[in-house]
Amino acid sequence: MEYDPIKRRLGTVFNRTPFLRKLFYSLLDLLLLRAWYVYKELKQFKRSVSSRNIKILDAGSGFGQYTYRLSRIFSNSNIKGVDVKEEQIEDCNRFFTTIGIHEKVTFEFADLTKFSEPYGYDLILSVDVMEHIEEDELVFQNFYKSLRNNGMLLISTPSDQGGSDTHEHDQDSVNGFIDEHVRDGYGLRDISEKLHRAGFTEIEARYTYGSFGSLSWKLSMKYPILMLGKSKAFFILLPFYYLVNFPFCAIFNAIDVNSRHETGTGLLVKAYKK
Repeated sequence: MEYDPIKRRLGTVFNRTPFLRKLFYSLLDLLLLRAWYVYKELKQFKRSVSSRNIKILDAGSGFGQYTYRLSRIFSNSNIKGVDVKEEQIEDCNRFFTTIGIHEKVTFEFADLTKFSEPYGYDLILSVDVMEHIEEDELVFQNFYKSLRNNGMLLISTPSDQGGSDTHEHDQDSVNGFIDEHVRDGYGLRDISEKLHRAGFTEIEARYTYGSFGSLSWKLSMKYPILMLGKSKAFFILLPFYYLVNFPFCAIFNAIDVNSRHETGTGLLVKAYKK
Protein backbone atom coordinates (compact mmCIF):
# COMPACT_ATOMS: atom_id res chain seq x y z
CA MET A 1 0.00 0.00 0.00
CA GLU A 2 1.05 3.65 -0.42
CA TYR A 3 2.33 5.04 2.88
CA ASP A 4 2.98 8.68 1.89
CA PRO A 5 -0.70 9.77 1.57
CA ILE A 6 -1.38 8.55 5.11
CA LYS A 7 1.70 10.37 6.43
CA ARG A 8 0.47 13.55 4.75
CA ARG A 9 -2.92 13.20 6.45
CA LEU A 10 -1.29 12.80 9.85
CA GLY A 11 0.99 15.74 9.14
CA THR A 12 -2.00 17.94 8.34
CA VAL A 13 -3.57 17.10 11.70
CA PHE A 14 -0.45 17.66 13.80
CA ASN A 15 0.90 20.72 11.94
CA ARG A 16 -1.79 23.04 13.25
CA THR A 17 0.32 24.32 16.17
CA PRO A 18 3.94 23.91 17.33
CA PHE A 19 2.62 22.13 20.44
CA LEU A 20 0.83 19.50 18.34
CA ARG A 21 3.92 19.09 16.15
CA LYS A 22 6.12 18.43 19.19
CA LEU A 23 3.46 16.09 20.57
CA PHE A 24 3.51 14.21 17.26
CA TYR A 25 7.30 13.86 17.48
CA SER A 26 7.04 12.56 21.05
CA LEU A 27 4.39 10.02 20.10
CA LEU A 28 6.52 8.76 17.22
CA ASP A 29 9.53 8.49 19.53
CA LEU A 30 7.52 6.38 21.96
CA LEU A 31 5.85 4.16 19.38
CA LEU A 32 8.56 3.57 16.79
CA LEU A 33 11.06 0.94 17.85
CA ARG A 34 13.59 2.25 15.32
CA ALA A 35 13.63 5.53 17.27
CA TRP A 36 14.51 3.63 20.47
CA TYR A 37 17.50 2.03 18.72
CA VAL A 38 18.62 5.24 17.03
CA TYR A 39 18.47 7.40 20.15
CA LYS A 40 20.35 4.82 22.18
CA GLU A 41 23.19 4.92 19.62
CA LEU A 42 23.12 8.71 19.38
CA LYS A 43 23.53 9.07 23.13
CA GLN A 44 26.51 6.70 23.03
CA PHE A 45 28.04 8.71 20.19
CA LYS A 46 27.53 11.93 22.16
CA ARG A 47 29.66 10.52 24.97
CA SER A 48 32.45 9.82 22.48
CA VAL A 49 32.56 13.43 21.26
CA SER A 50 32.14 14.85 24.78
CA SER A 51 31.05 18.50 24.76
CA ARG A 52 32.58 19.26 21.36
CA ASN A 53 30.30 21.01 18.89
CA ILE A 54 29.81 18.86 15.81
CA LYS A 55 28.15 19.08 12.40
CA ILE A 56 25.36 16.62 11.69
CA LEU A 57 23.51 15.60 8.53
CA ASP A 58 20.02 14.09 8.72
CA ALA A 59 19.98 12.39 5.32
CA GLY A 60 16.32 11.98 4.43
CA SER A 61 14.83 14.20 7.12
CA GLY A 62 11.14 13.75 6.25
CA PHE A 63 8.87 15.25 8.92
CA GLY A 64 11.92 16.41 10.89
CA GLN A 65 11.35 14.02 13.78
CA TYR A 66 14.96 12.88 14.02
CA THR A 67 16.35 16.33 13.26
CA TYR A 68 14.39 17.68 16.21
CA ARG A 69 15.71 14.96 18.52
CA LEU A 70 19.26 15.53 17.25
CA SER A 71 18.90 19.21 18.18
CA ARG A 72 17.94 18.17 21.71
CA ILE A 73 20.71 15.60 22.17
CA PHE A 74 23.45 17.69 20.52
CA SER A 75 22.19 21.06 21.72
CA ASN A 76 25.19 23.17 20.60
CA SER A 77 25.77 21.56 17.24
CA ASN A 78 24.87 22.55 13.68
CA ILE A 79 22.41 20.26 11.94
CA LYS A 80 21.28 20.08 8.33
CA GLY A 81 18.28 18.06 7.17
CA VAL A 82 17.98 17.15 3.49
CA ASP A 83 15.15 15.50 1.60
CA VAL A 84 13.84 15.13 -1.96
CA LYS A 85 10.35 16.34 -1.02
CA GLU A 86 10.29 20.11 -1.29
CA GLU A 87 7.01 20.48 0.60
CA GLN A 88 8.55 18.75 3.62
CA ILE A 89 11.67 20.94 3.43
CA GLU A 90 9.50 24.08 3.41
CA ASP A 91 7.34 22.73 6.22
CA CYS A 92 10.33 21.87 8.42
CA ASN A 93 12.01 25.24 7.83
CA ARG A 94 8.79 26.98 8.89
CA PHE A 95 8.40 24.86 12.01
CA PHE A 96 12.01 25.14 13.19
CA THR A 97 11.90 28.91 12.57
CA THR A 98 8.70 29.13 14.63
CA ILE A 99 10.26 27.33 17.60
CA GLY A 100 13.38 29.49 17.38
CA ILE A 101 16.18 27.06 16.56
CA HIS A 102 16.56 27.80 12.84
CA GLU A 103 20.02 29.31 13.36
CA LYS A 104 21.53 25.91 14.17
CA VAL A 105 19.06 23.72 12.24
CA THR A 106 18.44 24.15 8.51
CA PHE A 107 16.70 22.11 5.83
CA GLU A 108 17.31 22.01 2.12
CA PHE A 109 16.32 20.02 -0.93
CA ALA A 110 18.88 17.39 -1.97
CA ASP A 111 19.05 14.19 -3.98
CA LEU A 112 21.32 11.89 -1.96
CA THR A 113 22.66 10.28 -5.14
CA LYS A 114 24.11 13.72 -6.00
CA PHE A 115 24.64 15.27 -2.57
CA SER A 116 28.24 15.50 -1.36
CA GLU A 117 29.92 17.96 1.00
CA PRO A 118 33.48 16.65 1.43
CA TYR A 119 34.60 16.47 5.06
CA GLY A 120 31.50 18.37 6.09
CA TYR A 121 30.04 16.24 8.90
CA ASP A 122 31.00 14.38 12.06
CA LEU A 123 27.76 12.38 12.05
CA ILE A 124 25.37 11.32 9.29
CA LEU A 125 22.02 9.81 10.20
CA SER A 126 19.91 7.86 7.71
CA VAL A 127 16.66 6.39 9.04
CA ASP A 128 14.32 4.46 6.74
CA VAL A 129 15.86 5.99 3.64
CA MET A 130 18.14 3.52 1.86
CA GLU A 131 15.31 1.06 1.10
CA HIS A 132 13.83 3.79 -1.12
CA ILE A 133 16.95 4.45 -3.24
CA GLU A 134 17.95 2.24 -6.16
CA GLU A 135 21.48 3.67 -6.51
CA ASP A 136 22.41 2.95 -2.90
CA GLU A 137 26.13 2.43 -3.47
CA LEU A 138 26.42 5.90 -4.97
CA VAL A 139 24.76 7.31 -1.83
CA PHE A 140 27.16 5.38 0.41
CA GLN A 141 30.09 6.85 -1.52
CA ASN A 142 28.66 10.34 -1.03
CA PHE A 143 28.21 9.69 2.68
CA TYR A 144 31.84 8.59 2.95
CA LYS A 145 33.08 11.71 1.14
CA SER A 146 30.91 13.94 3.33
CA LEU A 147 32.16 12.53 6.64
CA ARG A 148 35.13 13.93 8.48
CA ASN A 149 37.84 11.60 9.76
CA ASN A 150 36.58 9.60 12.76
CA GLY A 151 33.02 10.47 11.76
CA MET A 152 30.17 7.98 11.98
CA LEU A 153 27.35 6.98 9.64
CA LEU A 154 24.30 5.56 11.44
CA ILE A 155 21.72 3.70 9.34
CA SER A 156 18.39 2.15 10.29
CA THR A 157 16.73 0.19 7.48
CA PRO A 158 14.61 -2.94 6.91
CA SER A 159 16.41 -6.27 6.65
CA ASP A 160 15.86 -8.95 4.03
CA GLN A 161 14.21 -11.13 6.68
CA GLY A 162 10.77 -9.67 5.98
CA GLY A 163 11.46 -6.02 6.75
CA SER A 164 9.03 -4.79 4.10
CA ASP A 165 6.54 -7.53 4.94
CA THR A 166 7.04 -9.04 1.49
CA HIS A 167 6.90 -12.51 2.99
CA GLU A 168 3.20 -11.97 3.57
CA HIS A 169 2.51 -11.32 -0.12
CA ASP A 170 2.49 -13.52 -3.20
CA GLN A 171 5.80 -14.16 -4.91
CA ASP A 172 4.84 -12.08 -7.96
CA SER A 173 4.53 -8.97 -5.84
CA VAL A 174 7.56 -6.70 -6.10
CA ASN A 175 6.60 -4.56 -3.15
CA GLY A 176 5.56 -5.33 0.36
CA PHE A 177 3.47 -3.51 2.90
CA ILE A 178 4.98 -0.17 1.86
CA ASP A 179 4.94 0.26 -1.92
CA GLU A 180 7.59 2.99 -2.01
CA HIS A 181 10.40 0.53 -1.19
CA VAL A 182 12.69 -0.37 -4.11
CA ARG A 183 14.11 -3.43 -2.30
CA ASP A 184 12.76 -5.87 0.26
CA GLY A 185 15.62 -5.07 2.64
CA TYR A 186 19.33 -5.61 3.23
CA GLY A 187 21.27 -8.60 4.43
CA LEU A 188 24.11 -8.08 6.90
CA ARG A 189 26.74 -9.12 4.36
CA ASP A 190 25.09 -7.19 1.53
CA ILE A 191 25.07 -3.80 3.21
CA SER A 192 28.49 -4.35 4.82
CA GLU A 193 30.10 -5.16 1.45
CA LYS A 194 28.51 -2.11 -0.16
CA LEU A 195 29.81 0.14 2.62
CA HIS A 196 33.28 -1.40 2.32
CA ARG A 197 33.29 -0.63 -1.40
CA ALA A 198 32.33 2.95 -0.58
CA GLY A 199 35.47 3.29 1.57
CA PHE A 200 34.35 2.42 5.11
CA THR A 201 36.70 0.03 6.90
CA GLU A 202 35.07 -0.28 10.33
CA ILE A 203 31.45 -1.45 10.11
CA GLU A 204 29.08 -2.80 12.76
CA ALA A 205 25.79 -4.24 11.50
CA ARG A 206 23.21 -6.08 13.56
CA TYR A 207 19.61 -7.17 13.39
CA THR A 208 16.82 -5.26 15.11
CA TYR A 209 13.10 -5.98 15.33
CA GLY A 210 13.23 -9.49 16.73
CA SER A 211 10.04 -11.34 17.63
CA PHE A 212 8.95 -8.78 20.24
CA GLY A 213 9.87 -5.83 18.02
CA SER A 214 8.00 -7.22 15.04
CA LEU A 215 4.90 -7.71 17.17
CA SER A 216 5.19 -4.15 18.48
CA TRP A 217 5.49 -2.82 14.92
CA LYS A 218 2.35 -4.62 13.85
CA LEU A 219 0.38 -3.25 16.81
CA SER A 220 1.77 0.30 16.70
CA MET A 221 2.11 0.90 12.95
CA LYS A 222 0.97 -1.80 10.54
CA TYR A 223 -2.57 -2.41 11.75
CA PRO A 224 -3.42 1.29 12.35
CA ILE A 225 -2.04 2.25 8.91
CA LEU A 226 -4.04 -0.51 7.23
CA MET A 227 -7.18 0.71 8.94
CA LEU A 228 -6.46 4.36 8.10
CA GLY A 229 -5.93 3.32 4.50
CA LYS A 230 -9.41 1.83 4.39
CA SER A 231 -11.31 4.62 6.12
CA LYS A 232 -10.62 8.15 7.33
CA ALA A 233 -13.16 7.49 10.06
CA PHE A 234 -10.54 5.47 11.91
CA PHE A 235 -8.81 8.75 12.85
CA ILE A 236 -11.56 9.18 15.43
CA LEU A 237 -10.86 5.77 16.97
CA LEU A 238 -7.07 6.05 16.78
CA PRO A 239 -6.52 7.60 20.25
CA PHE A 240 -8.58 4.87 21.90
CA TYR A 241 -6.71 2.18 19.94
CA TYR A 242 -3.37 3.47 21.23
CA LEU A 243 -4.61 3.86 24.80
CA VAL A 244 -5.22 0.13 24.83
CA ASN A 245 -2.17 -1.01 22.86
CA PHE A 246 0.58 1.45 23.81
CA PRO A 247 1.57 -0.22 27.14
CA PHE A 248 2.14 -3.50 25.30
CA CYS A 249 4.12 -1.78 22.53
CA ALA A 250 6.34 -0.01 25.08
CA ILE A 251 7.11 -3.27 26.89
CA PHE A 252 7.86 -5.07 23.62
CA ASN A 253 10.10 -2.20 22.46
CA ALA A 254 12.06 -2.20 25.73
CA ILE A 255 12.64 -5.95 25.50
CA ASP A 256 13.70 -5.76 21.87
CA VAL A 257 16.11 -2.84 22.17
CA ASN A 258 17.89 -4.50 25.09
CA SER A 259 18.25 -7.89 23.37
CA ARG A 260 20.62 -9.32 20.77
CA HIS A 261 18.96 -10.94 17.77
CA GLU A 262 20.19 -13.74 15.53
CA THR A 263 17.72 -12.48 12.96
CA GLY A 264 15.21 -9.67 12.68
CA THR A 265 13.20 -7.57 10.25
CA GLY A 266 15.35 -4.48 10.77
CA LEU A 267 19.04 -3.57 10.61
CA LEU A 268 21.08 -1.05 12.56
CA VAL A 269 24.39 -0.21 10.94
CA LYS A 270 27.29 1.93 12.16
CA ALA A 271 30.12 2.72 9.75
CA TYR A 272 33.18 4.82 10.62
CA LYS A 273 35.53 6.85 8.46
CA LYS A 274 39.06 6.48 9.76
